[in-house]
Amino acid sequence: MKNEFDFDPEDLESENFEPDLEDFEDFDEIDFDDIKVRTAILSKNNMVALLCIKTATAGGAICRVDPRETNPSVQIYDDPEKALEWFKKSLRTSRKNGWQIVYDGLPLQG
Repeated sequence: MKNEFDFDPEDLESENFEPDLEDFEDFDEIDFDDIKVRTAILSKNNMVALLCIKTATAGGAICRVDPRETNPSVQIYDDPEKALEWFKKSLRTSRKNGWQIVYDGLPLQG
């Protein structure tokens, strides 16, 4: 039985193969100079957590990596200002709950 997620390499060789690029039509409208990224590293009781935000003109996303959780969590926002507001609230709440901010700035590389 074949479903929409099955991939057959022979499909690539057919003359009718045409990739569906409709999802990427808005990609050219993104201004990469407006993308802002911020990462906070937090520490508490020999645990390390991450709180990251990435915003652009079209919205934003906050990612939390908590050592007590199995998987990271991500929240998507349509408004970059709302994303930043919730990022700041989350940092304040974390500090109230005993987390210490070890680093807050651009993502580190290297």
